[in-house]
Amino acid sequence: MSFSSLGLSEPITSAISDLGYDTPTPIQKQAIPIILSNKNVIAAAQTGTGKTASFVLPLLEQLNNKHKLRGKRIKALVLTPTRELAVQVEKSIVKYSNNLELTSLAMYGGVDSGAQKQALIWGVDILVATPGRLLDMAHQRALYFDELQTLVLDEADRMLDMGFIEDINNIIERLPKQRQNLLFSATLSTQVRALAKRTIPDAIEISLAANKNAQPKIDQWLVTVDKSNKSALLSYLITEFNWSQALIFIETKHGAAKLVSQLAKRGIKAEAIHSGRTQAIREQILSDFKLGKINILVATGIAARGIDIGNLPRVINYDLPANADEYIHRIGRTGRAGASGEAISLVSKDNFRELCAIESRLGHIINRKEFENFPVKKVVPISILNYVPKRKLNNVKN
Repeated sequence: MSFSSLGLSEPITSAISDLGYDTPTPIQKQAIPIILSNKNVIAAAQTGTGKTASFVLPLLEQLNNKHKLRGKRIKALVLTPTRELAVQVEKSIVKYSNNLELTSLAMYGGVDSGAQKQALIWGVDILVATPGRLLDMAHQRALYFDELQTLVLDEADRMLDMGFIEDINNIIERLPKQRQNLLFSATLSTQVRALAKRTIPDAIEISLAANKNAQPKIDQWLVTVDKSNKSALLSYLITEFNWSQALIFIETKHGAAKLVSQLAKRGIKAEAIHSGRTQAIREQILSDFKLGKINILVATGIAARGIDIGNLPRVINYDLPANADEYIHRIGRTGRAGASGEAISLVSKDNFRELCAIESRLGHIINRKEFENFPVKKVVPISILNYVPKRKLNNVKN
């Protein structure tokens, strides 16, 4: 199947071909024709499945050759949870619209708003924005939504995890009632479905999350370790296995800075991205990491949400996430587009509850490896796949 057979015109298919894409992915095959028919869509697809193109390409087709915008107006709005993801999506729009006369803008906080206001003066066809900055611009009357045709909620699960539900509701209240609605998420959690039910009527649901044939080839394994030995073990693994590149997830920005310092003392150069660093520095570090100028990157989960690297060989959970779905999303950064990848977790005894939840979500026990240089004093028990936290048991009993 070709992209043209999905209903995309020659200027778009030519741009795709120039980028080296010949065959649509499963999510693209399903989503693009439905979106082109102006129907509402709720889609679940993991990172690395071509999700962004599945909504960007039909958006470009729909907006091509339409009348010019009035000032401060937009035709399509893509909401994203982080600055990095907003930049990433907008870059994709620029590449795919290379042969079209359409405009786009990434709008996010953490930078001066002057340039973004200036870009909105003549109107923008596709605006990619984080919720907070978008509302701020709306309050300042820097943009209006009366000509909006399509709303895209990208990474909906993450936006809800980050507490954007009130902002999302405030934004939706400002939009025209007659519009196309598209929701894309790595998982369709109860919260995501509740949001979809409120905001996306008569939607067609597409779910590839459970398609085993579409799952990435990721070798998952863990090492149990005493908390005090985590940084030493990580340094050992990086050196022993001669890891060329790794994305390391950690929970806090203070922890990220500390880990970079600990690695440096052992002769391992690493960088960190987190909310405490300026946007310019974060973008430069991400660019250097993608180009291979930085081999080891330590990132908080929020900061890493927009990282998109085609051939990332491995991810490391220095800290296990509290949410099992977040673990799925993290490891989805590797093993993309048919390539193989590796996901390693460093697990101490106080991570047992999170480990049980993750392995229950996966439906299997993660393979454990031991290293004799790092004997464990506080043993991590084998997980219980049907583990339920005590607080939930109490709720059931009550």
